[in-house]
Amino acid sequence: MAPSLSALATAVSSLLLLLLAAVISVSSSPPAPEDSIRIISAEKRIDLTSSTVKVFLTLKQYLHFYSRLRLFQVENDATGPEVSQVLLAFTPTEAEHLAVVKATRAEGKRKKKMYVPLSVKASDLAATPNGARLYSILLSSPLKPAEVTTLEVFYVLTHSLEPFPAEITQSDPQLVYYRDSAVLLSPYHVLEQATYIKMPSNRVESFTRVDPISRAGNEVKYGTYNNQLPNSYLPILVHYENNRPFAVVEELVRRVEISHWGNVQITEQYKLKHAGARHKGVFSRLEYQSRPSISGVSSFKNLLAMLPPRVHSVYYRDEIGNISSSHLRSDSHKSELEIEPRYPLFGGWHCTFTIGYGLPLQDFLFESDDGRRYMNLTFGCPLLDTVVDDLTIKVVLPEGSTSPQAVVPFLTEQYLETSYSYLDVVGRTTVVLKKKNIVGEHNVPFQVFYEFNPIFMLAEPLMLMSAVFLFFVACIAYVHMDLSIGKS
Repeated sequence: MAPSLSALATAVSSLLLLLLAAVISVSSSPPAPEDSIRIISAEKRIDLTSSTVKVFLTLKQYLHFYSRLRLFQVENDATGPEVSQVLLAFTPTEAEHLAVVKATRAEGKRKKKMYVPLSVKASDLAATPNGARLYSILLSSPLKPAEVTTLEVFYVLTHSLEPFPAEITQSDPQLVYYRDSAVLLSPYHVLEQATYIKMPSNRVESFTRVDPISRAGNEVKYGTYNNQLPNSYLPILVHYENNRPFAVVEELVRRVEISHWGNVQITEQYKLKHAGARHKGVFSRLEYQSRPSISGVSSFKNLLAMLPPRVHSVYYRDEIGNISSSHLRSDSHKSELEIEPRYPLFGGWHCTFTIGYGLPLQDFLFESDDGRRYMNLTFGCPLLDTVVDDLTIKVVLPEGSTSPQAVVPFLTEQYLETSYSYLDVVGRTTVVLKKKNIVGEHNVPFQVFYEFNPIFMLAEPLMLMSAVFLFFVACIAYVHMDLSIGKS
């Protein structure tokens, strides 16, 4: 039996009411804070002039007004929640090779403008549909609706340049690949953006052409692109010449021994390699020395280490012995140690060596307000233009030190162990710090706090005095003893 017209009208009206209620409920709930952010303009500058990739990113963004649908009427509402973080997106490969990421926020206007450092950490949010890893920039003050702000982001990628060809002869230049996106990978809607890629020379073999594109000398510009949807990605590839030293320290172990008698002894053990295109064929020393501008153009034969001022007792040696091909320039502000391995390093070649030096204790040991002592040292690697895959710092405290605590401005693996040296009885507490993927931006101060009773400084002198005293007592006893066998 067919339904009546009144029943059909009742069913249709009920369906319309349910649909209207659903629309109102969805539109009345404000979107998530990250969905309400829009990037007005983005400028990405990629520096490929060294063995690492340095990216400078400028983001001008704002939090737009919310829109609500109420009974078929649209109105703007600026009462939505504030936003306290901004998300950065990296591809899985970039996240794996990400060494450091920093962010600042521009505050003030014109001459009074200043950039405030912001904290950046890995985000707990799920990855985007394309598998990107998210990082959160924590804003110093929340971003209010309709407010505009500018963020400056700087990050460094290591092991992101791929040599091609993978093997070259002694006289061949080194060519590398770099892969990225012409548009900014971001979870937000980007209204306008441009990407600039700077290379060390004008010799560019090839690059992906995505209009609009332009080139001026050693710089390629992609864009300007407008109205890019969230999570957009446009792959590009640049093939260019890069003969900079690809110096990579596979492992660096630094041992810092603190003596309250006035000295800090530092020993650094290096395992160095050339991570560029592998050398093939026979190495000719004669050709290398006769044509230095052509032969071995991608190799390197010296390194520069920036040491603290007022260093003394500097030595540089390897497994064979002391290496004399080094030069030390020191003054009251800095010390530069130029070292040369026993042979120039080509792609795929390795070498190991040790650098040691002493420092005056009063320049690095201080006392905090709570009475604890602390050492103010420098993290990272003193060798310039190098990447450290695995860094271990061992700070050996004086015997009798208690309550050690290391304060480092970034995440590190920390634990304690016990070391033994001359005249030690119970051993010395050693603070061990470990971190991977180290670049020059990690050369920042860090502190190691500990408590120490000055009475323990008398332990070693008393042990020496006791040993000397017992030695003389044994000598006197031996002299006065009669061990001869005589008649009764």
